[in-house]
Amino acid sequence: MNTLKQTLSNRFRSIVRARLFILALTGLCLAIYAGASSLNSGTSGTPVTWSNKKDYKFNATISRSVLENYLDRSITMQSLLVGKGDFDDNLRMIKNIGAKFIGRSVCQWGEEADIPKNLQQEKELAKKVHESDPDIILQACIFEIVTSQVDQLSIPGWAFTALRVPIEKRNFRYEEMLYPDGKFKNQWGSGSVPDVSRLETKLYFYFLAVSYINIGIEGIHFGQVELMNKNDPDLDNYDELLTLIRGYAAKHARRHLVLCDSHVPGGGFVRNGKLLMDFHAFPLRIMEIPGQPEEAILKVGYTDALYGRSKGGITPSGWSCEHLPYLVEFDNFGVSKHPGEEKAGDIPFWVWGYDEITWFAHQNKQYRTNWLIYAYNWVKKTDINGHLEMPGGRQTTSPLDHKNWYYANKPSATLREGQGDEDTIRKIWLNGYIQLKKTIN
Repeated sequence: MNTLKQTLSNRFRSIVRARLFILALTGLCLAIYAGASSLNSGTSGTPVTWSNKKDYKFNATISRSVLENYLDRSITMQSLLVGKGDFDDNLRMIKNIGAKFIGRSVCQWGEEADIPKNLQQEKELAKKVHESDPDIILQACIFEIVTSQVDQLSIPGWAFTALRVPIEKRNFRYEEMLYPDGKFKNQWGSGSVPDVSRLETKLYFYFLAVSYINIGIEGIHFGQVELMNKNDPDLDNYDELLTLIRGYAAKHARRHLVLCDSHVPGGGFVRNGKLLMDFHAFPLRIMEIPGQPEEAILKVGYTDALYGRSKGGITPSGWSCEHLPYLVEFDNFGVSKHPGEEKAGDIPFWVWGYDEITWFAHQNKQYRTNWLIYAYNWVKKTDINGHLEMPGGRQTTSPLDHKNWYYANKPSATLREGQGDEDTIRKIWLNGYIQLKKTIN
């Protein structure tokens, strides 16, 4: 009898302990769920300590995982360091959403005479950004344009030295940057496409890159490189130029590295098995849906979209890949003669008569929310190498309502033009993948 009582007592205690364990585990799960729910719903509260979520550390080289962590938190903030919009509110938004890669923060399209003045302001604002978050990468652009204003800039001696030519005391020469046969001259009105095989172009691009690295820039977008290499089919000149820029960055950049990228309709530049860019970039290539006004989708194979086509090889950081990671962004390139209309022009890239960012900016708030979620999910599912660069601030062209800029910021007294998409971006980045309540076709 005593043995039976003891056995029953032991079983009772085991059952009690098991139930207590289950209750404790349930409580822990509820606490975690409550914390996660609070995190996801608190879009206006204290910003998350994003640096604790992912690894953003690199020095001299960058691993694929860290690179993709940056690309996963990329946002276009065109001319941020030139002070476009309200800088303080832009910085607030960057911190609130947890952005780590700020695309096109220096966006110098022609107007070369302003470069020395702009560099002073860009250095001051870059310092403020890095005081706020030292992990942030700021990107500048060296585009496929040069104008006669470049004649007003003097060439520093160190640029001649880097290119191994005798030092001269002179200014840059616009005409000596152009294609000798006149190709692409005045392609952009008063601006022309430079020829990267010419010494003058390499002097100028090296001067720009070093100037940007010196103010704290760690990313350089080289624009439409395939327009500039018509006399560089084997990529010898691009390889020389990028090697010089990376050599300077290895000694003088904030983390001894500058990440180079460009638009690559051909899939990328590969020379002797080595990739010239650290990552690739391209427009989203948004396809309008015939018969459904203003609606649009993404599609593999639409025009020259990059999905599934990013070339691989050995990266500048030394690791190999079958396909190099890449960004897709909301492009800006103007407006057709028939804004708001289907098949509005003679190029296939118009989205209901607009460029990509202008089309997006014209949609209502709910559609923009749904479309950002859709695009993020679609890119993730379609190509694991692709990363959506969120729209934060970018030039638009809209002759109907005369708006010339898109801001994702919440509207405020200092930025009334804000369209309020920052909370959507924040939620997408917090959740990773969001199921749409209403699907986009």
